Amino acid sequence: MSAVTPLPPLHDPAAEQKLPSLYDFFHPGGLLAKSTLAFEHRPGQYKMAQTIEQCFNDRRHLIVEAGTGTGKTLAYLLPALKRAREQKQRIIISTGTKNLQEQLFFKDIPFLESILGPLKVCYMKGRANYLCKQKLYALRDNPILSGLEEIDQFHHILTWEKTTATGDRAEVNTLPEHSPLWHKLDARSEVCLGQSCPNWEPCYITSMRRKALESDIVIVNHHLFFADLSIKQQAAGAPDAGILPEAAAVIFDEAHELEDVASQYFGIALSNARFDELARDTESMLRAKGVSTSAIESATSTLRERSKLFFSSLPAGPSHLGRLEFTDRADFLEARGDAYLAASNSLLRLESELEQLREVEEASGLRKRAADIRHHMKFLLESDDPNNVFWIERRATSGLRNAVRATTLSSQPTPLSSRPERSEVERSPYSPSSTAPQNLAFSTHLQATPIDVSTLLAETLFANYATVVLTSATLTVAQSDGVPGFAHLKKRLGIPFPKELVVPSHFDYARQALLYLPPTMPAPRHPDFIPQATEKIRRVLEITRGRAFCLFTSHAQMRELHDRLLTQLPYPLLMQGTAPRHVLLQQFRETPNAVLFGTSSFWQGIDVQGEQLSCVIIDKLPFAVPTDPIMKARTDAITAAGGNAFNDLQVPQAVIALKQGFGRLIRSLSDRGVLMLLDPRIRTTRYGATFLDSLPAYRRTDDITEVERFFEPTKAS
Repeated sequence: MSAVTPLPPLHDPAAEQKLPSLYDFFHPGGLLAKSTLAFEHRPGQYKMAQTIEQCFNDRRHLIVEAGTGTGKTLAYLLPALKRAREQKQRIIISTGTKNLQEQLFFKDIPFLESILGPLKVCYMKGRANYLCKQKLYALRDNPILSGLEEIDQFHHILTWEKTTATGDRAEVNTLPEHSPLWHKLDARSEVCLGQSCPNWEPCYITSMRRKALESDIVIVNHHLFFADLSIKQQAAGAPDAGILPEAAAVIFDEAHELEDVASQYFGIALSNARFDELARDTESMLRAKGVSTSAIESATSTLRERSKLFFSSLPAGPSHLGRLEFTDRADFLEARGDAYLAASNSLLRLESELEQLREVEEASGLRKRAADIRHHMKFLLESDDPNNVFWIERRATSGLRNAVRATTLSSQPTPLSSRPERSEVERSPYSPSSTAPQNLAFSTHLQATPIDVSTLLAETLFANYATVVLTSATLTVAQSDGVPGFAHLKKRLGIPFPKELVVPSHFDYARQALLYLPPTMPAPRHPDFIPQATEKIRRVLEITRGRAFCLFTSHAQMRELHDRLLTQLPYPLLMQGTAPRHVLLQQFRETPNAVLFGTSSFWQGIDVQGEQLSCVIIDKLPFAVPTDPIMKARTDAITAAGGNAFNDLQVPQAVIALKQGFGRLIRSLSDRGVLMLLDPRIRTTRYGATFLDSLPAYRRTDDITEVERFFEPTKAS
């Protein structure tokens, strides 16, 4: 990465059309006003675009909270396009979700091209989204497939490969989301032969990289950006490391997610699946080449056995599934070090056997994978890095998830609240719990996560790009004077001396939205909370005639309230877990008066405009449970440094989550509706004022008759 070196010309400057000034584009009567877009001049949008352009010129970082309805995508796209074209400085735009990534590339960019002419923009996903031709042809010549369904999928992909220009699996609508077949065919880097591959030239990854090198703007998502950044950090700047091209600046939309995503990719993760995949890939790839040996087959068999023993020996809480902190690694090594050494030695043995196959191209990549797993395992068991928290998670695989859906087993955790309780963390025997569901599959993950990513980001991100722009509708948290500010974000991300801008929403929240805070709700832990919440939700949904999201901080509470209300309401009730997320959203949009019950994945990244969503109900303030290993490590670190972890971390994170949840309601100038929060702590505690001061200027009430009056003009519709 280079923040200072101008990039080589991407295409002939003489053939390029000069892009308009920001004023000519955004002002009343300008190009945007004359376009097919329903135009309304938004001073905040113009101000944001001007500020981004100025920060490009000043080589300065920027944080900008742009309220919903600002039109922030156009506000950053135009200055980015101008900078890239005029200064020959490529710019990366990173989004929090693939949905926004696709909106930018398939909707916003074509709209701008209709006004500005052709633009050099490309769209990149992670390598696992793309087909590997070499794998496909090898599997075609030596088919190792499981069952008729997989055979049918394989033939469908063979046919599709002949016509696709991108190799993007999103084009294959019939392929299941978690298809085992796709994992045998995707273009993940660990099995890539690089330029020695006979299909290097027509490779979809090669083609994607070429397009990126020819583009002014490269649109990615946060997961790809930080995976690439981590690879480049580990490669210490080696040429050709990673997949993203050099760029002079980065714009992060949905930047409120950066700490979590960066933590994921700057950490180390090891699962039983990585061992199984290594053994499977070694066997299938070498058998396909006809070079597998009995020694290799024996080594992979031993690897499977030893890894299974190692993962089964790791501590487990009484609920079996979920997370627990791995605080007693030294005790574990004392008690079960033999299982660790056996797994490590089985990797060494496989490396040694693969070393004998130097003439086989695939062998070097497999050997490197084995070495990487061994080094990761050593770090996870032996490292004393004080900036990492070490933890274990057992996750349900599809068989167990389906059983949970069918039997509605209680209290699977979500990132918002239901993490393992302290009693689960403290009881950590060195063997799986005897209460584990029988004959159902789960995966075990051993992980190390940075406690503080601010220094890592300062060194790898903010120091390497001339300008980094962070934007979202939810970045500020009210400070002690009641004024929203960026102090929390700046401290958590380590961004040095940024320019700051808050752009108010274009919406009239006081007119469009009513925040109802029921006056008599008991505390969330009180036995009467659930019965009273049921009654309050029922009453409000009768007024709104359904048409609502009910958002919860735990699966258990979601299911209980759904089941209680199922017989009390005449409206269709949809619940997370009964179908894939996109299917539930489609059903909600198409079903009159529907009510959708959801947890964390429905709090953000969802856009339902119009009367179909007229109410958002939230059960509790979305605090992360303090016993979650990562949260506990971070609060302990803040306390040890003399800070107040509750005020400095837990409250700000919950504020941003609440703003995201309530933000589902008003998505356009014509939207209107009611918000309800059932948690009385927003009114009865000192920190509740921080939440209220951080929210948009909703009109507030504790009178249910106000809710009735709010909907009176639309009742006849």
